[in-house]
Amino acid sequence: MEALPENREKVWVWPNLVFTELMCMIGTTIFLVVWAIIFKAPLEEPANTTWAPNPAKAPWYFLGLQEMLVYFDPWMAGVVLPGLILVGLIAIPYIDTNPKGNGYFTIKERPIAMWGFLYGWIVLWMYLIIVGTFLRGPNWTFYGPFEFWDFHKVVSEYNVNLSEFVWLKWLNTPMPSNIVVREIVGIILTLVYCCVLPVAIAKSKYGKKIIENTGQIRYYIFIILVLGMTSLPIKMVLRWLFSLKYIIALPEWELNL
Repeated sequence: MEALPENREKVWVWPNLVFTELMCMIGTTIFLVVWAIIFKAPLEEPANTTWAPNPAKAPWYFLGLQEMLVYFDPWMAGVVLPGLILVGLIAIPYIDTNPKGNGYFTIKERPIAMWGFLYGWIVLWMYLIIVGTFLRGPNWTFYGPFEFWDFHKVVSEYNVNLSEFVWLKWLNTPMPSNIVVREIVGIILTLVYCCVLPVAIAKSKYGKKIIENTGQIRYYIFIILVLGMTSLPIKMVLRWLFSLKYIIALPEWELNL
């Protein structure tokens, strides 16, 4: 049976797969036991309604959402972005219908599925949880890995909107009273990012290859999900480098991006 041409490149589940999974399970268990021994997690005092801890943190599995609130409004950080992440992860097998990789592990033959999942899970979820758990201290201030959490640490930070950058700093003129004119630069950039960029990517060599493999409808669904999920790290970098708060700030309509 093993000599048949269709079976020459196949291996048995045991011991080739199950043994590897068993070793990974044992290694993970040892790691968790050592972690639990070294890093103690004592119970705190009973809850007191007159005192709130600083920082007040959500359960670890919600810390990613709490970290998103640093960069986006609640409707964006709590509804839109998590929804895009979940929908994007669910949509991966429907967008990338490549039949290769069924029954065996491969990265080269399923790059969209593999890197899409790793990006959504590790970068957009696990990274934010790690930052919120280990690097956010009192007053939700960012602390380095080995920095002492000083409750009296003062961080001089003033975040400004893109419209303030444009009108007050760059053009040195008062802010326009018309909200559309005031936010026109942010609106144009957002429209270019959401509407023009997918078309431009579709005309590139990489985009044509994706369309050839998936079709136009699945391509645009895929690229919109990717751009939506990529907006988070873009906003994070803009905040770190330029103290940018919102690209579009419309508090009159409770709409900030």
